[in-house]
Amino acid sequence: MKIPPVKGTRDFYPQEMAVRNWIIDGWKKVSLRNGFEEYDGPIFEYLKMFQLKSGDEIVEQLFSLTDRGGRDLALRPEMTPTLARMVNQRINSLPRPVKWFSVPRLFRAERPQKGRLREFFQWNIDIIGEDSVLADAEVIFTTVDYLRQVGLTDRDIKVKISSRKFLAGFLKGLGIPEQKLGALYVLLDKSSKLPADAFEELLIEQIPEKSISDKILKFMTEQSSEQMIDLIGPNECARTALDEINQVFEYLKNMGVSDYCIFDPGIVRGLAYYTGIVFEVHDVVGELRAICGGGRYDNLLKDFGGPAIPATGMGMGDCVLEILLREKWLLEKQLPEARLEYFVACVDESFKDATVGITMALRSRGFAANFSYKSGKLSKQLKQASDSNAKKCIIIGEEFKDKKLVIKDMVTGRQEEVEEDKFFAGLEKS
Repeated sequence: MKIPPVKGTRDFYPQEMAVRNWIIDGWKKVSLRNGFEEYDGPIFEYLKMFQLKSGDEIVEQLFSLTDRGGRDLALRPEMTPTLARMVNQRINSLPRPVKWFSVPRLFRAERPQKGRLREFFQWNIDIIGEDSVLADAEVIFTTVDYLRQVGLTDRDIKVKISSRKFLAGFLKGLGIPEQKLGALYVLLDKSSKLPADAFEELLIEQIPEKSISDKILKFMTEQSSEQMIDLIGPNECARTALDEINQVFEYLKNMGVSDYCIFDPGIVRGLAYYTGIVFEVHDVVGELRAICGGGRYDNLLKDFGGPAIPATGMGMGDCVLEILLREKWLLEKQLPEARLEYFVACVDESFKDATVGITMALRSRGFAANFSYKSGKLSKQLKQASDSNAKKCIIIGEEFKDKKLVIKDMVTGRQEEVEEDKFFAGLEKS
């Protein structure tokens, strides 16, 4: 009986593993050059940690278990709670700002959909201890820095930027009480995912006063921050938040990525812990889920028992990113070739020991080298060398009795005899 993989998970055969490594290596390279340091945490945590952040309803959205000691645990569905716990543990000894990144394997017990699986990898970058919106702009720049690196242009993707503080100030200015905001955020976050009439119907259920719901609908569809001035009126909180948004765009212009960025008040981010600038990256066509999202979460560390410290960050999953790169034909042509530097072949079995010895000597010197377990015909071994994309093939034959190797360039087909000692001496010099 053949056992398939669990629904919503993936098997990574060598070809798929090459894609995964290329994506993750790119994430790490960009993080490091933007000044972030790598961290990681346990793959499972106490269940209460995720309940503290997202409420009891989160239990249905993750893989939880009770261990032999009766402890309620969960496989991590996201990294931010782990980050908050780790920073809080050493808050007095960590230099600020903390600029960390991670690439964890995450798990969510949800119905698998296009671009959303039960097991996935996610790139996280966070800046903790800096309250300036310059930190928000840097997170956005680092995000775009990677997306540019893999070939996506401002004609392919857009960073849609808004502010939870701006939205909260606007809604409170309309007279909506604090206790209603959480549920309203969740609904507003779905505005772009629902038909307009369905969204309006749900909004009216929460906000029956038509004059107020109409203003909310207008707010969600404005296309520029300048057009917001008349809508928000003298609302001081909303105006302060709007100034922050404008400052972020000034920073992004100075950073050279403003062509990728647009103002979009419809970006809400459903999670309750966001407190300021929020953003999502979407494909321009709009056929996929958000490629990534993030924002400011100034209260989270305090909620986890630590001091009140400002923080901002971003998370990007590998699933939607890979789909988009394939659709744009950007993936295959950028994957590094799996290539041997040397393939060692022998003309017959009598030279097998020499073949193995030379292969291992090459590997010991740091070169990628391989050989055939079955000697067979030389032509078959040369084909194996070609199939392995080897740069050169070392042929062990009668010449080896005089301590000479035949070196064949697999690109040009040229062959030359080289004394074994000189060959290895030359490698050591290079």
